[in-house]
Amino acid sequence: MSLPVPTRVLVTGTAGFIGFHLARRLIDAGHVVCGIDGMTAYYDVGLKRRRHGLLRASNRFSAHEIMLEDEAATQAVFRDFRPEIVVHLAAQAGVRYSLENPRAYLDANLVGTFNLMEAVREAAPRHFLMASTSSVYGGNLDQPFRETARTAHPLTLYAATKGAAELMTHAYAHLHGLPTTMFRFFTVYGPWGRPDMALFKFVRAMLAGEPIEVYAGGAMQRDFTYIDDLVDGIVGLMAQAPRLGEPVAPEIDSLSPVAPHRIVNIGGGSPVGLDDFIATIEEALGIPAKKLMLPLQPGDVPSTVADTRLLVALTGARPATPVSEGVGAFVRWYRDYAGR
Repeated sequence: MSLPVPTRVLVTGTAGFIGFHLARRLIDAGHVVCGIDGMTAYYDVGLKRRRHGLLRASNRFSAHEIMLEDEAATQAVFRDFRPEIVVHLAAQAGVRYSLENPRAYLDANLVGTFNLMEAVREAAPRHFLMASTSSVYGGNLDQPFRETARTAHPLTLYAATKGAAELMTHAYAHLHGLPTTMFRFFTVYGPWGRPDMALFKFVRAMLAGEPIEVYAGGAMQRDFTYIDDLVDGIVGLMAQAPRLGEPVAPEIDSLSPVAPHRIVNIGGGSPVGLDDFIATIEEALGIPAKKLMLPLQPGDVPSTVADTRLLVALTGARPATPVSEGVGAFVRWYRDYAGR
């Protein structure tokens, strides 16, 4: 199943890494996209503006530079655009930054999300989708992580705000009959990525001859998800609005028993060790890494692995791009972007 063309899609966070790629995919498919982004200074605003500049080349894209914490401005965008589908990707991200500036997470991930949900409630689109994170699994040791697993032990405020947002959207789905899909991302990487993510930091440091920070002795594992695969998953889920009482696979479906609300992992289910990930970067760059070995950081978990069965049942596919291919694509992009 695919979206009818053109569909009017409102995407928050379109100057961000994932929002940019999703908006570009939708525009290329013939849809009309309205973007919202606050252009916050959490990382290089110049990178965000370059992403938005590429999107603005299409007459099927319009953008609004507002903060979702501004309720009146958010409501005005919804009234003007009248979206058929809403994808909420804007958030204050970053596990470690939540230890330094926790209030930013409350403002963006709770207040901003509440304002957005109020606008969504009034607009009544046919499907509301929102990004969550594998961090909500917190101290859960049972892997691979299943969408139906209990997530009551977050390790950071970032994870706690995302878990709270999942509960908030469930309440709105129940009270207002709003079809809602939450997707949990697993370590997304690729071209135009975030400078605070490991791949960007490692490549930048290695090309500069600087050491990279390696936590937990390189023993951590992550379910790395290439950006194109992630966007495939989001687009596939956009056409699969949950219906109350209609699970797609009863034994694994996270569909709520009292609301048209579903949670879906988007990950490959094939974790890669940090040491192997670094070796892949070394091969792509042709440079050995200088390593500064550090202990596991507060809020970090040793391993993440997605159970992908529900994603496959809903979309027919799961992320499968090899890390060597994805890292190679990022390195080529970074060399061009940074002139290196």
